[in-house]
Amino acid sequence: MVSPMENEEIGPPWLKPMLKADYFIPCALHLDSNKSECNLFCLDCMGNSFCSYCLIHHSSHRVLQIRRSSYHNVVRVNEIQKYIDISCIQTYVINSAKIVFLNERPQPRPGKGVTYTCEICARGLPDSFRFCSLGCKLNGMKRGDQELTFSLKFKHNRGDLQEWDSDESSTPRKIHRANAFSRLSDGHTFSAHERFSSSSSSGDEGGHNLSPATPPLFNHANSSRRKGIPHRAPF
Repeated sequence: MVSPMENEEIGPPWLKPMLKADYFIPCALHLDSNKSECNLFCLDCMGNSFCSYCLIHHSSHRVLQIRRSSYHNVVRVNEIQKYIDISCIQTYVINSAKIVFLNERPQPRPGKGVTYTCEICARGLPDSFRFCSLGCKLNGMKRGDQELTFSLKFKHNRGDLQEWDSDESSTPRKIHRANAFSRLSDGHTFSAHERFSSSSSSGDEGGHNLSPATPPLFNHANSSRRKGIPHRAPF
């Protein structure tokens, strides 16, 4: 009997091909060109790696650049986290960029003073993460750990909600600013509370009313009074 976990696709379909691909080998199509090593992977084609000269054939595709650190393949966090959830994986900083390793890096024996180790390959980790690489997290999911996922569905929903809130809140703020400019041009003075109050607290009339405010009263009695004749001061 096949378990539900075996029927279920673990991670995106391009993850396994990316982990198994051969990198930093000469491109068969551009052997005579400089810098033709294969260090790119297309998430849409899911084929083997290719060089920068082949990138023209993947102009509208999602492409990741694979890098090297200590003879191991790595990918930058800010690039890979757009497509999968890399939580529980140890990250490192190489050349001022945060990276994660693609595959496991087993150690013959853990070093002295190691507190944290990878749950799959037992490699020592500097921080309290569960895995040392993308491949080890994938193997952890194959063991049936329901808490692990590569899906970004929840994060994307939360991001869309934040973007929607930002668009929604900017509109009344712009209207409120236009209303304030109109009232200032009519000689109205704002109090501190009125300047910083939100448009939502005053309802539709306060937040979306673009008509100018009532101008200040003009004192005609003071305007009709003429000044007296000036008197020279006595010597």
